[in-house]
Amino acid sequence: MRRVLTLAFMCLVTAIILYLSRFWTWSLWPRSGLFGIEELRPQGGLLARWLSGTDAAPYELLIWAVGVFALLSLLQKIWDKLPAGKDKDGH
Repeated sequence: MRRVLTLAFMCLVTAIILYLSRFWTWSLWPRSGLFGIEELRPQGGLLARWLSGTDAAPYELLIWAVGVFALLSLLQKIWDKLPAGKDKDGH
């Protein structure tokens, strides 16, 4: 059961990271935004939108990569602190 929950959680994290990036290509909800929130547009690329007009805009991909690395490192540290479940053979 733990593996299923882990896989579901990692799929959710992957989808969120992909949505924040410029690599999101699907338009899954209306132009008015997800749940009516205009900032959550269907085209993704939120980080580029947030950084547009700032001095950091040319470094959007670098900021995205560092942020993803930091997020995945943090999630790994949290995951390592959780108690391990028993395997099928009892170990």
